[in-house]
Amino acid sequence: MEELLGGSVNRVVRVGGTVRRLTGPWTPAVHALLAHLADRGFEGAPRAHGVDRQGREILDHVAGEVPGYPLPAWALEDGVLAGVARLLRDFHDATADFAVDPGLTWYFPAVSPAEVVCHGDVAPYNCVFRDGRPVAFIDFDTAHPGPRIRDVAYAAYRFVPLSDPRQLAGHPVEGQARRLRLFADTYGLDAAGRDALVDTARARLAHLVRHMREQAAAGHPGFASHLERGDDRFYLTDDDHLARHRDAFRRALRAGPGDEPPRG
Repeated sequence: MEELLGGSVNRVVRVGGTVRRLTGPWTPAVHALLAHLADRGFEGAPRAHGVDRQGREILDHVAGEVPGYPLPAWALEDGVLAGVARLLRDFHDATADFAVDPGLTWYFPAVSPAEVVCHGDVAPYNCVFRDGRPVAFIDFDTAHPGPRIRDVAYAAYRFVPLSDPRQLAGHPVEGQARRLRLFADTYGLDAAGRDALVDTARARLAHLVRHMREQAAAGHPGFASHLERGDDRFYLTDDDHLARHRDAFRRALRAGPGDEPPRG
């Protein structure tokens, strides 16, 4: 048995070719979703195999590299960003006809309009890469029915990334605007989604901070550790960054394929 690194909220161990994780009230919904993805031929997610004698869920171990922070240089390349956008679009399209059982419990409640099932936490630490190419998303605990833009906006925040460059090394604002448009173009985001992306990313950060603080106040040690290291302040700083450069990002998203991204 091997304990896998990176799970600060849930302990994850590898047993042979499987991963074992603690279950929650949302586990049946996640397993139904993973079964649906398998039926649709979507290969970018692990398969679920029930629960073991210790009450842990059993999932396929997806071989590959899961980058952590600080992100390696290869994870900031345009090809990686475009690959994640394509994988996310394929995932969403595969869930569009998922029949949501009203008796299922999700980690987060459904958000209207429920166009697809959102992963809920599309980020480098939940993406498996092989040879620098994204091949699968993992950790579907926060999956829930919702609009595509909820996942697209948060994935863009994480993978562009749209963080304040003063606190997370990456691309300057001009580069962020260009990469944001690349992500939206590769995903095939519609005009309404482009208009809503920046504000949705800000709403997702506000929700993340609120959820983190609520869980820590309820005694969850993983989230308490997040607050101790200042994660809430980090996300609030990034929210300020998105607010300051909102117009530049929105102009970039509206630009035509041959246009240069705006500066500043």
